[in-house]
Amino acid sequence: MNVEPLERATWKIPAPMLVFLVSVWLTLVMNASFWRHLWGAVDGWNNEHVFFLVSLPLLVCLFNFVVLGLLAWGKLTRVVLILMMLLSAVVSYFMSNFGIMIDYSMLINAMQTDRREVFDLLGPGLLVWVLLVGVLPAIVVSRIPLARHRPTRAALLKLGSLLGALLLIALILALAYQSYASLLRNNRELRLMLVPSNLVGAVHSYAKRQLRTPAAFEPVGLDAVRVAEAGQRGRHKVLVLVVGETARSASFSLNGYPRQTNPALASREVVSFTDVSSCGTATAISVPCMFQDLGRREYKSFHARGREGLLDVLQRAGVAVLWRDNNSGCKGVCDRVPSEDVGKLGISELCNDDGCFDEALLHGLAERIDRSSDDTVIVLHMLGSHGPAYFKRYPEAFRRFTPTCDTGQLDKCSNEAIVNAYDNSIAYTDHVLASVVDLLKSREAQFDTAMLYVSDHGESLGEKGVYLHGLPYAMAPSEQTRVPMVAWLSDAFSTRTGITQGCLRAQREVPLSHDNLFHSTLGLMSVRTAVYREQLDLFRPCMQGPVEVAAAEAAGDALRSAP
Repeated sequence: MNVEPLERATWKIPAPMLVFLVSVWLTLVMNASFWRHLWGAVDGWNNEHVFFLVSLPLLVCLFNFVVLGLLAWGKLTRVVLILMMLLSAVVSYFMSNFGIMIDYSMLINAMQTDRREVFDLLGPGLLVWVLLVGVLPAIVVSRIPLARHRPTRAALLKLGSLLGALLLIALILALAYQSYASLLRNNRELRLMLVPSNLVGAVHSYAKRQLRTPAAFEPVGLDAVRVAEAGQRGRHKVLVLVVGETARSASFSLNGYPRQTNPALASREVVSFTDVSSCGTATAISVPCMFQDLGRREYKSFHARGREGLLDVLQRAGVAVLWRDNNSGCKGVCDRVPSEDVGKLGISELCNDDGCFDEALLHGLAERIDRSSDDTVIVLHMLGSHGPAYFKRYPEAFRRFTPTCDTGQLDKCSNEAIVNAYDNSIAYTDHVLASVVDLLKSREAQFDTAMLYVSDHGESLGEKGVYLHGLPYAMAPSEQTRVPMVAWLSDAFSTRTGITQGCLRAQREVPLSHDNLFHSTLGLMSVRTAVYREQLDLFRPCMQGPVEVAAAEAAGDALRSAP
């Protein structure tokens, strides 16, 4: 029997019907994470409101129909539907396998992901899923013949179908108002889990921010000056500020984790602060935010490249600044200061096709410090524990906890193997930080040295079915928002500033956050400006001696010279 090709078929369907069919497909196939979460939220079969349970799939399908209907018009209908099916397939895969949610911050994080990170996320599982639920159905949609109507009739048919869908949605909500009101009020995260409306919303927010007329570039701390400290004897300060990647406080043995992930730092005289919150749950948000004086609640994404930050203020005050990067860039933080990418230094023993190990950040660092002719701040931006390919973040010698997950496809590994690989990456970070301390300690005779380390955000390792990071801050688990912060000060630096180990250790459990970084760094480098806030300087309660007198004198001089 001969089967007539679709393009030759005598039957044709109106465009709204094709939109509805695609809506049904997206609702039933692309939203496994959404339905799992929703079923738990309504208490499953224990919910006695039968109409509410039965109407849920219909309501969601109608909502998707309205979203697609508003996007797909005229000759672009088929193109829009195919594009949404392909994108939805990708989004649904990551949501189902990693427990992520899609919003503006997740989208901007994806937009700023480099080639290396993209390849870590790709794998056969993703390709098979996209082929089965995205590409093949898209081919079918491309071959379904559509009925042609005059523009007026097509418009009426389109508007009529949308109006009918909206009326049905209104009717369902009216008949089960209490149940839907409670569901939506208590589970706001559902809007970030429904494909494709979450993707459409994220793209809209991203486009709106990108197309907004940029405000005038905002300088910060134009009055910044260094305070002359009594008894400094012409010695220069050298502070190495290490920005970690994807390290969570819960996996640091310095903070109580039962595994010895920090054996090297434990043998150095460091202070680890145990209650530190990040500014965001993704690098693209946290890194620029932590270098601003605004704090998490006031920081907006446009500030990243539209406003000066900590390094600009330090440089203006006469402090030499250098940014060394082993990650995906500084996100605008180092745009106006000297910077270098260690991946381009040709360090063959530490770099390969997957990137460089973080020890590459130490390459030539001693020589740079030795050449310092002024107070200096050097920022080291680590690759740290960036997932999902944790096994690529450390050399074979640091494969201490086994078995390990040696693939970026976390769904192929046991939770034990995932945690082992992650803990190995933390142990390697510990080694790199201890090496920084040793290097700075070896320069004590020439400089007053210090190190301050803080991670940009944490990581989920399967807790409640969630992996990686990037969840909206309001609903992110503590594993993604609680980060390690470690400080080390040389004896000479401690003497100069009056900051004692005993005092710092007494402060280790005080709640801190990325909001403290800007002001604490200015305090360590004796930089004063009107934007400096003493109450956010974590070291200020421990400062004693000559520096206090000098600070008071500088403040008095500033007041007397003010117009």
